[in-house]
Amino acid sequence: MSRPAGRLRLGTRLTLGLGALSLAVFAVVGTALTAYMRDYLEQQLATQLKLVQTVQAKDAAAHGTVQRKPYYGWYTAVYDVADGEVRLRRPADVPEDTRAFAALARTMAHSDTELVRTARIDGEGTYRLRGCEVRPGVVLVSAAPVTDVEETVERLITVQVVVFALALAALVAAGRRMLRRGLEPLSDMARTAHGIASHDLTESAARLPLRADGRDGGREVAELRTAFNTMLEHIDDSLAVRAEAEQRLRRFVADASHELRTPLMSVRGYADLFRYAAANAPGERERHLARLRAEAARMGVLLDDLLLLARLDAADARAPLRTAETDVAELVRQAADAFRAGHPDRPLTVSAGTALRLRLDPDRIRQVLDNLLTNAAVHTPPGTPVSVTVRTGPDEVLIRVADEGPGIPEEHRERVFDRFYRVDRARSRDRGGSGLGLSVARSLVGAHGGTVELTGGPGGTVFTVRLPLRGRDAAPG
Repeated sequence: MSRPAGRLRLGTRLTLGLGALSLAVFAVVGTALTAYMRDYLEQQLATQLKLVQTVQAKDAAAHGTVQRKPYYGWYTAVYDVADGEVRLRRPADVPEDTRAFAALARTMAHSDTELVRTARIDGEGTYRLRGCEVRPGVVLVSAAPVTDVEETVERLITVQVVVFALALAALVAAGRRMLRRGLEPLSDMARTAHGIASHDLTESAARLPLRADGRDGGREVAELRTAFNTMLEHIDDSLAVRAEAEQRLRRFVADASHELRTPLMSVRGYADLFRYAAANAPGERERHLARLRAEAARMGVLLDDLLLLARLDAADARAPLRTAETDVAELVRQAADAFRAGHPDRPLTVSAGTALRLRLDPDRIRQVLDNLLTNAAVHTPPGTPVSVTVRTGPDEVLIRVADEGPGIPEEHRERVFDRFYRVDRARSRDRGGSGLGLSVARSLVGAHGGTVELTGGPGGTVFTVRLPLRGRDAAPG
């Protein structure tokens, strides 16, 4: 039976449960009320029988038999009891079956208290018999029918069945209506869930416009609605993050393909030139081979950066970090010397202070510094001053690389660390780089537990590298 019940709606099951509970309550109340009423009527009959028999006992003592007529349907008998024999005095108003009267009189002759019994008399029904001793050897037996009590109880039971049935039907109908109204918010949420199930979540910008409305349903339903809407918000956020990640992945794949296609086209073009005699001349051959080596080197650098980013993104156990005790100030000076050698037209100011040793990967931090300095050289006009400053904070080391160039527009600042992103799309790749330098710098600093921030407005750009001082105690890699 549990399977069919499990397929019923919640409102139907609650209504059936309410009906069953009400039926049980009505049964208990009816049984208790019937038992109380029966006991009350029997006590009333016993009291009435006692009062009547008191008067009849005086009548029997005065006249030998009861002269006064009893109530309609009642019987009275006077017995002489001697040596276990009972004899009915006449005249007597008794039924044809007097065995119960004689038995009670015989027992009463040997009892010191009044006796009450319930017996069935053939042809008459059930009677309540009461005996009392008029004088020694004389016993009065009175009998009252209990038919009225039984009929009253039966009528009470009938009334209870009818009233309880009507009350049960009204309760179930009203309860069903109230439950349906109370569970309507759950039905709304179910429809919302079905709407979500039919929503296409494969779209790149998929969102869930559906929400459970704010209709009242009690505290529990309100809590469920809040949890349901919170779950939808979480799903919306997850879908938004997934859509953004998909867009970034598509853009990354497109940019990576474009970046690799350009040197590959150059390699193919120079290779095709060797089919012609003019390209095989010693001077032309060396020039073409140099260009081939340059394009191959460019592809190698690009692939190395992509591989490095992939390892850092995947938290690869073989992430390329080889930490050692390193003087950060000396590392900055080395990067500054390399920058001056490669860009003699760029005035560079260095403020590194005293030696500051941290446990980090010197090659990777040097790569970060080279990328930031190269970015300052590539994206500013010739002769633009550049500065590098090293400072120590309460729990971190700050390395600032600043230039006095035109700065980065506000609308591009949030994306300058994206891979293959260029502020100036018209800039040539030979001069503007592949667009991976800042992405590599941020990932490498993040692998050391630090951050890279971009500040500054029009007329200058400042990149701040923050390295935690706990790197002093880091275990060697």
